[in-house]
Amino acid sequence: MRIGELARRAGTSTRTLRYYESRGLLPARRGPNGYRTYDETDLRLLEQIRTLRDFGFDLEETRPFVECLRAGHPAGDSCPASLAVYRRKLDELDRLVADLLSVRAQVRAQLADAERARDALAADALAPDGPEPRCELGGRQP
Repeated sequence: MRIGELARRAGTSTRTLRYYESRGLLPARRGPNGYRTYDETDLRLLEQIRTLRDFGFDLEETRPFVECLRAGHPAGDSCPASLAVYRRKLDELDRLVADLLSVRAQVRAQLADAERARDALAADALAPDGPEPRCELGGRQP
């Protein structure tokens, strides 16, 4: 099949396919007429790349999976190098989740502090001779 058909079947653009070719992920075969030619194996490689990219893998991280398929294995993740990429990606995701949980705890603490301060101001405003309520955003008072 030609590049346009492969792009259509893979749900991508010909520009993307040429980029993958330039990065060595997609083989560059030419027919007698000089046109790029592809087969079902190439479609399978693209499906593997796309699946991994959808999961957040960068293009270079897809290389061991593509090489595994090109070597004739039934799945792109059946080779040791692919499994190593999975492990690295899981470690990266675990670090990101830990960072997000830390930020979440900090935001939760800030919110609790802000709510306590707001409640204290409201209680003071209701007390006789308490401070006059005012808007801290600079808006007009009702």
